[in-house]
Amino acid sequence: MASVLVVEDDQFVRSALIRHLTDAAHTVRSVGTALEALREVAHFRFDVVILDLGLPDLDGSEALKMLRGITDVPVIIATARDDETEIVRLLNDGADDYLTKPFSVEHLSARMAAVLRRVRTSAGDVPPTTVIRVGGLAIDPLRRQAELDGVRLDLTRREFDLLAFLAGRPGVVVPRKELLAEVWQQAYGDDQTIDVHLSWLRRKLGETAARPRYLHTLRGVGVKLEPPRVEPPRAEPL
Repeated sequence: MASVLVVEDDQFVRSALIRHLTDAAHTVRSVGTALEALREVAHFRFDVVILDLGLPDLDGSEALKMLRGITDVPVIIATARDDETEIVRLLNDGADDYLTKPFSVEHLSARMAAVLRRVRTSAGDVPPTTVIRVGGLAIDPLRRQAELDGVRLDLTRREFDLLAFLAGRPGVVVPRKELLAEVWQQAYGDDQTIDVHLSWLRRKLGETAARPRYLHTLRGVGVKLEPPRVEPPRAEPL
């Protein structure tokens, strides 16, 4: 079963979705605003997001673009709007599917199953890889799992992608433009997106920008990941 985030401000619709998805054995979290949705995907791992467009704080189409800046989790748009031009635009902006209200629970379940099949089939096409080890970090790209000193790290999809990409090039300074292209699949973007993800990743690695252990930023150049330096033992006075 799937871990689902429902982003819907209508309390009646929201409650109905939670009830039916829970009855179908899915794990469900729900929020009513775009900003809450962004916080959720930044701190929890979801299999799919059901996103309403008519949110009170930010239009859902803008929320979709912001979500795509921090995660590649599948997003199903659920809204009363049925303009074909807008549907095409949303799909081009990164939505994985689109449902027009009102819709049946069976219809939603079928769309969710189709989206999740595509994601899992794509993941299954990845050839087996060895675990990447840098210092106390162990990163398994196939299982999308990372550990630090034997402790599992709870990373979002984008955090994992960033860590795995840098760990595959230990000690190499990777330009921000390359990170945007390879991790975010964007030719152009805001450096703040990278800075925010680096900040979240550092927190989970138990370090800060002022006192880095693994992640090192070279101002105006890029970012590198390398194992922590081992301080030589101090010589005892004679």
